[in-house]
Amino acid sequence: MRSMRRTGTFLFCGALVSACVLTAMTTAGAASGAAGTAGTVRAVSVSGAAGAAGVGNPNGHRPVPLAGRAVDTSHPNHVIGRGTPAGCTSAAVVRAVAQGGIITFNCGPKPVTIAMTATAKVVNTSHQVVLDGGGKVTLSGRGKIRILYMNTCDPRQKFTTTDCWEQQWPRLVVQNMTFRDAYSAVQQTSTSNYGGGAIFDEGGQLKVVNSAFIGNRCYSTGPDLGGAAIRAYGMYMGTPVYITHDTFTGNSCSNGAALSGLYANFFVINSLLTGNKATGSGANPASSGTPGGGSGGAIYTDGNHYNLIIDGTLISNNHAPEGGSAIFFVVDAGGGKLTIEYSTLRNNPRGTNGFQNAPGIFDFVDGSLANPHVVHSSIS
Repeated sequence: MRSMRRTGTFLFCGALVSACVLTAMTTAGAASGAAGTAGTVRAVSVSGAAGAAGVGNPNGHRPVPLAGRAVDTSHPNHVIGRGTPAGCTSAAVVRAVAQGGIITFNCGPKPVTIAMTATAKVVNTSHQVVLDGGGKVTLSGRGKIRILYMNTCDPRQKFTTTDCWEQQWPRLVVQNMTFRDAYSAVQQTSTSNYGGGAIFDEGGQLKVVNSAFIGNRCYSTGPDLGGAAIRAYGMYMGTPVYITHDTFTGNSCSNGAALSGLYANFFVINSLLTGNKATGSGANPASSGTPGGGSGGAIYTDGNHYNLIIDGTLISNNHAPEGGSAIFFVVDAGGGKLTIEYSTLRNNPRGTNGFQNAPGIFDFVDGSLANPHVVHSSIS
C-alpha cells in the first residue's frame, strides 16, 4: 500500500486579497497523481420528495438528482433497538456500523438521543453503510468524541484496493438523523486524520439527507483543519458528496465550521447553513506567529480539479476571521468552478483580517481570483 499525502498549492493571505501569494507546499510522502479526475458532478435533475420536517432550507425547492435522494430502507439488514430506548445504545450503533448494510432504529414512538461513548467506524469491506434515524434519532458526542468515521486508507479498517486514495467504495449514507455535540480533538499533523467532528470520511462516497448538525466542534486551530460537522477528504471524484436538505447550525472549527472538503466535489441542495464559525487565525499556511486557519465560516474546500455547487440553499450569519465568511473555495490546479444557483447568501460579515472577492466568498482558481457562477441567486 503506497502512502498518499496531499500535494498542493496552499494560500497565504494577509488582510487584503491583493496581499495573497501562492506558496508551493508538499507534505511528507506525497505521491504524484493523487488528485485523480474530477468526473461529472451534475446528474440529471428529477423531482425529489420533501425532506423531514424542521431540517433544510424551508424555501429550497430545487429538484434533487436521483443519486442525491434518500435510499430505501424498508428492508434493513440491522435494526437497532426493540421498541424502547433501552436497546438504543452507543454499543449497538458501533456494532451495526461495523457490520455494514442498511441500518434502522426501533427505539419507540418518541424521539431519542443516544449518548455515544465510542466512535462508530465503517469497515471498508462493506460495499454500503446506510444509517437511517427515521427523523427520531439523535447521536450525541457529549462534547467529547467524534461520532462517525470512514477511512479507506486506514489499515485498521481494512484495505480493499491497491491504492486507497479516492477509491470508489464503500458508500456511506446518513439520512433522517441529528448529530450534535460531537468533538474531534485531533490536531493537524502530516499524518493525522484531523477535522470531522460529527463525520470524518476519507475515500469512498458520502451522502447526507434530511439531517441536522448542531453544536459540533473540531480542533480550534490549524491551517487546513476543518469540518466540525463533516470532513470529506480524498473522496471518489466520479460522484459528488451530496448534502441534501440538511441543516448546519452552531458548529465551530478552525476552518469550514459546517463542511470541509479536500479533494472532494460537493453538491449542496436545499440546505440551511447558519450561525457557524471558523475559529482559527493566520490562514493557510499559517502567518508567522499564528496557529493557522480561520477561513470558510460555513464551507471550506481545497484541492485540485474539483467543483462546488450550491443549489436552493440559504447560507447566513456565519463568521470567519480570515477568508470567506460563508465560503472559501480554492482550486490549486486543474480548474474547477463554484456555482451558486437559486440560493441566498446574506449576513455573513467579513472578519477582522477577512479577504473576499464577493460578499462572504473567497474564490481562487489556478492561481487567480475567480468569479462564482451565479444563477438566480442573492449574495449580499
